[in-house]
Amino acid sequence: MAVFPWHSRNRNYKAEFASCRLEAVPLEFGDYHPLKPITVTESKTKKVNRKGSTSSTSSSSSSSVVDPLSSVLDGTDPLSMFAATADPVALAAATDSSRRKRDRDDNSVVGSDFEPWANKRGEILARYTTTEKLSINLFMGSEKGKAGPATLAMSEKVRTRLEELDDFEEGSQKELLNLTQQDYMNRIEELNQSLKDAWASDQKVKALKIVIQCSKLLSDTSVIQFYPSKFVLITDILDTFGKLVYERIFSMCVDNRSVLPDHFSPENANDTAKETCLNWFFKIASIRELIPRFYVEASILKCNKFLSKTGISECLPRLTCMIRGIGDPLVSVYARAYLCRVGMEVAPHLKETLNKNFFDFLLTFKQIHGDTVQNQLVVQGVELPSYLPLYPPAMDWIFQCISYHAPEALLTEMMERCKKLGNNALLLNSVMSAFRAEFIATRSMDFIGMIKECDESGFPKHLLFRSLGLNLALADPPESDRLQILNEAWKVITKLKNPQDYINCAEVWVEYTCKHFTKREVNTVLADVIKHMTPDRAFEDSYPQLQLIIKKVIAYFHDFSVLFSVEKFLPFLDMFQKESVRVEVCKCIMDAFIKHQQEPTKDPVILNALLHVCKTMHDSVNALTLEDEKRMLSYLINGFIKMVSFGRDFEQQLSFYVESRSMFCNLEPVLVQLIHACVAYCFITIPSLAGIFTRLNLYLHSGQVALANQCLSQADAFFKAAISLIPEVPKMINIDGKMRPSESFLLEFLCNFFSTLLIVPDHPEHGVLFLVRELLNVIQDYTWEDNSDEKIRIYTCVLHLLSAMSQETYLYHIDKVDSNDSLYGGDSKFLAENNKLCETVMAQILEHLKTLAKDEALKRQSSLGLSFFNSILAHGDLRNNKLNQLSVNLWHLAQRHGCADTRTMVKTLEYIKKQSKQPDMTHLTELALRLPLQTRT
Repeated sequence: MAVFPWHSRNRNYKAEFASCRLEAVPLEFGDYHPLKPITVTESKTKKVNRKGSTSSTSSSSSSSVVDPLSSVLDGTDPLSMFAATADPVALAAATDSSRRKRDRDDNSVVGSDFEPWANKRGEILARYTTTEKLSINLFMGSEKGKAGPATLAMSEKVRTRLEELDDFEEGSQKELLNLTQQDYMNRIEELNQSLKDAWASDQKVKALKIVIQCSKLLSDTSVIQFYPSKFVLITDILDTFGKLVYERIFSMCVDNRSVLPDHFSPENANDTAKETCLNWFFKIASIRELIPRFYVEASILKCNKFLSKTGISECLPRLTCMIRGIGDPLVSVYARAYLCRVGMEVAPHLKETLNKNFFDFLLTFKQIHGDTVQNQLVVQGVELPSYLPLYPPAMDWIFQCISYHAPEALLTEMMERCKKLGNNALLLNSVMSAFRAEFIATRSMDFIGMIKECDESGFPKHLLFRSLGLNLALADPPESDRLQILNEAWKVITKLKNPQDYINCAEVWVEYTCKHFTKREVNTVLADVIKHMTPDRAFEDSYPQLQLIIKKVIAYFHDFSVLFSVEKFLPFLDMFQKESVRVEVCKCIMDAFIKHQQEPTKDPVILNALLHVCKTMHDSVNALTLEDEKRMLSYLINGFIKMVSFGRDFEQQLSFYVESRSMFCNLEPVLVQLIHACVAYCFITIPSLAGIFTRLNLYLHSGQVALANQCLSQADAFFKAAISLIPEVPKMINIDGKMRPSESFLLEFLCNFFSTLLIVPDHPEHGVLFLVRELLNVIQDYTWEDNSDEKIRIYTCVLHLLSAMSQETYLYHIDKVDSNDSLYGGDSKFLAENNKLCETVMAQILEHLKTLAKDEALKRQSSLGLSFFNSILAHGDLRNNKLNQLSVNLWHLAQRHGCADTRTMVKTLEYIKKQSKQPDMTHLTELALRLPLQTRT
């Protein structure tokens, strides 16, 4: 029998499916049907006016409505508009780049280890607030003394400007009373903006007036609790003014021909710049009041660089002496803080002035406890424990500036001077806040001795211990002192009755305990925290501190078997009863576990604790949870699952996966991870099973599950394992205690396998249809029964599979898996390889039919011939002459010896004639004429 080429017919699966549907018959139910959703349509119309004119309904669109997104498409965006309106003069590249580089170089003397003032600003504003009413003086302007013609002599201009300043000091201002704190801050911001506007409009005198007015506010301590925040707000304006003046003078030194070098000297500044600079200092010198004169001059201290090399070094001592004239100790210490801040910015190397400020402050420190201050506090109804905490922001900054890179001898002298003063708790706190942690840690016992001697009434000792604890978290004390330090500190901390005072102090010392001691001491500390924070649910007001405690504990306990053996750790977690906080804590724990757990674990203590933690995170997911949050939670839970291993105890491993699957069902990435784990588990355990068809079916099902979850390499491994197992299928198997042939079971399995192979994509490193080829080789080599036709039936199914694989679009797909129809896209080489396989399979079928031409096998030949004919009819392209002729030959073969079932042949021919009426099947008409029905005589 000759070899016939195979041509698959193109299938339109959608059209075929539609043709098989039942015909829809329209039913008339009227407008109502019980399953039809009820829709209420509201129609609003505008009223008809009296003249009878009718307006349109409210649903009509209006041309005046503007789409808020339409501006995106009109060709203009905010950035391009800004660029288009920018002033070219203001964008001078030379000046800007020089200024940026100059600022970097000026600040380069102070290293990154120096904490800048900007870091402290926000904390001060948040801490020092008030509910009392505030007042402020606003500059109202005046017509008196307005500048005349531009031709005024220079002396007249100076006189006019001085008169304007006098006019300001004589009453051109308005006092605003009864302002809330927010109103006050808004007014200050208005003044800041007014300063910038005045400067931009070249009203320099007005700008100076605003700065003077704001500086005067720093002499007002009527609402004393707000003074530190007021200082921050006012000095922001002073900084703005100082920057504007400096850049104005600097711009005078820059023209198209030259640019000032990065480290310029006064000789580089031209006469105009120097004259302008002197003019500013003369204006400021004419300010009558001490406090505004001091602050305004300090704000432009950097401008001395234009006048002389020693200008700054000469001005700093003079400004330091000026502060001695300020009587109020609170106002005085903040003035010193501002001078130190400016000094560190413009001349950090001039340490003598900083030191002078410190020692001057010590000389006046006793004023804090003097009668004048006490009387002022009585008037305002402020207690000393509320007054003293107003000093630390300024004192800490002064101490920080002085101690920066200071020799140890100076630090020791400063500490001894503070120690000699009475009521020195405030000083001691600033010393511990500002000095280097190593200096404090090595003298821990000395500081504890000083803390014990402090008076409890003015400044609480627990705050001093807190400051000491902050230093010990950064530097280690002598090993021999560590336990005694902890005992001395905790004696004070555990006696605190106020939960907030207690937790603020305990939170700091937890880190010291974790760093230097074992789980026993940590457990004791955690138990004490629970004891203090549980009554009256005090923990609800201290979640941030409790979170810090957890973070510190897990930062030092990387062995989670030790961590979870700390008896009070899990009860400590129970205090986090607010869901959002509890989830954040759980995320911290899981992040630490993933980061530090090096080896897989099966420790039941760890597993039970972390399953509870992961369950807490999972249960927080709802419909409003963001995708990023889901992704983060999935990452943490998956990290935990990956680190769980029971070794060769597969039953326990599977049990863990099953439990995890039930607990984390709302997070898809977790489910995928579990599927990956289960797939790996299946691949390991399937070979240990006894039943061969059980193994085959499990390989197939596991491969299908892996494929459905986009685990392509795992799916290939399962399918290869199934193919390699087929040769081991015995001829007889035990079914319910009886031995039966296995070929029918193998045929059933292979048919299911073929259905799966349709959608399995080819591996990029293997050949076309590599799994099909391997399977065909196994089928060819398998030993079949002598009188069996199962091999041919399998080949027929393979022909169906290959025909389906040649279609442009496959009958079915798996979501997110690209099958060969997508990968190859109907490539001619792929189709050619497919057709070659079809021809090989057809040759095997025809060869087998040829061997059945014996009397005892004629009935089998007829049945197989008709089956093959139907396969060609369903899947082959009968417009091909050779394939058409092969089908005719198979028809005659089925009827040749009278073995065919006449009724089946009649039904088949009727089907062919019916199909020939389809538009694309007309070629079947000719085929039907060539298929005679043979009658029995």
